[in-house]
Amino acid sequence: MTTQGKFKKQLTLTDLTFIGLGAIFGSGWLFAASHVSSIAGPAGIYSWLIGGLAVLLLGIVYCELGAALPRAGGIIRYPVFSHGELMGYLLGFITLIAFSSLISIEIVAARQYAAAWFPFLSQPGSGNPTLIGWLVQLLLLCFFFALNYYSVKTFAKSNNLISVIKFVVPLLVIVVLFSFFKPENLHSQGFAPFGSAGVEAAISAGGIIFAYLGLTPIISVASEVQNPQRTIPIALILSVVLSTIIYVLLQVAFLGSIPSEMLSGGWAGISQQFSLPYRDIAITLGMGWLAFLVVSDAIISPSGTGNIYMNATPRVIYGWARAGTFFKIFTRVDGESGIPRPALWLTFALSIFWTLPFPSWEKLIGVVSAALVLSYAIAPVTAAGLRRNAPDLPRPFFVRGFCVLGPVSFIISALIVYWSGWNTVSWLLGLQILMFVVYILFKNKVPTHAVSLKQQIWSSLWLIAFYGLIIVASYLGSFGGINAIGHPWDTITVAVIALAIYYWGAYTCLPQANFAGDEEE
Repeated sequence: MTTQGKFKKQLTLTDLTFIGLGAIFGSGWLFAASHVSSIAGPAGIYSWLIGGLAVLLLGIVYCELGAALPRAGGIIRYPVFSHGELMGYLLGFITLIAFSSLISIEIVAARQYAAAWFPFLSQPGSGNPTLIGWLVQLLLLCFFFALNYYSVKTFAKSNNLISVIKFVVPLLVIVVLFSFFKPENLHSQGFAPFGSAGVEAAISAGGIIFAYLGLTPIISVASEVQNPQRTIPIALILSVVLSTIIYVLLQVAFLGSIPSEMLSGGWAGISQQFSLPYRDIAITLGMGWLAFLVVSDAIISPSGTGNIYMNATPRVIYGWARAGTFFKIFTRVDGESGIPRPALWLTFALSIFWTLPFPSWEKLIGVVSAALVLSYAIAPVTAAGLRRNAPDLPRPFFVRGFCVLGPVSFIISALIVYWSGWNTVSWLLGLQILMFVVYILFKNKVPTHAVSLKQQIWSSLWLIAFYGLIIVASYLGSFGGINAIGHPWDTITVAVIALAIYYWGAYTCLPQANFAGDEEE
């Protein structure tokens, strides 16, 4: 029987850290190394460090929000508190797209790797699934749905086990590949053959930012965490720092272990020579056993991440519904298990849907990355707004130096979205502007009992302006645009736009924080 029950505080620091690490270590590390190398050369090491710094800054901001307001689906509800329901609606839409499609992309990645052993799972010469391959994906989705349907603790225990398994292989890869390390690889073709533009592009196009984006599941289960004020910040920071160290070591190990003769044509063609980087390099070096382990991990690792987002996405849907801009049925929580089951059913349905029109990993990666960054990017403005309209809110984790960290983290987020390129930016941000118009058209059906529609629009105009200006900059810029504004001036232009938008958003927050109807679970 589904009732308006409460979430159970069952998750420990260990559970939460593994949720963060497990969400970060999905399919990203398995694909990114060769893509980063072909876009940035050895300087791609800097791309990993910049990506890690960006996510760490955003993570610290989330620490303040998550510790002060440990709410299920917090990523959706925080902007409602600071800027009104319209903001929560816009963020809910983009986050639902990002999270539900991310479940699918991880399951698809696991199937593509499994096809190395079972060729009948993929179509010849393609990453697209056969009918049997699609049915295997469906069975995996059903399995993770069942894990999350009955118990949060069952989910946590299964995730901890998977996380331990999937970290052993990348650590082993690092140790083994460093035994083949050739320092000359880092400079024989130039350390940065594609300049700073290559370093920037690799963050988005190389799969780096996708590989890092695993913070929001921690926030999404905040109301189910034991001692959240202490646990959430520690788990967030640990997850990002540990993953950055591992990612950088993996990239360096890959760069240094490539046979020198394979670099004679430069770095641009490396992604073709090593389409599955660590499996292919293991075979090249004559280590079939390591290739076997990499493929094994490539099946387990993405599956584990898919399981995490099958757990986190219903909490996001719940948060969106609690904000009053999505169907009320999704606020229901099963009284016995503490699971938001209607939201879980919707997550399951959407995850199946995304495997239909977008059958391969490559077709989803760009959109998922940009959508996830957009969902993260709002956090600094939200935190700044709450400091203005809820100054007395208890903040067990208070970010020092926020006057610098807030705008810097927003600028970096904006740049990452911009670097994803015109083809992604144009339709994704354009769709967000369309959803804003839809909200206005249905003004008689939107919640206005706590915040007037006029105030909601006033407090959200900065976001619409941000979307519009980034679309224009992307069209005129050098990342897939017409190059009317060349590099690095396009990057500088976007940074200036983001800085102005940040202060606009911070200063047009609600006069008073909107906590109406926000009973803590």
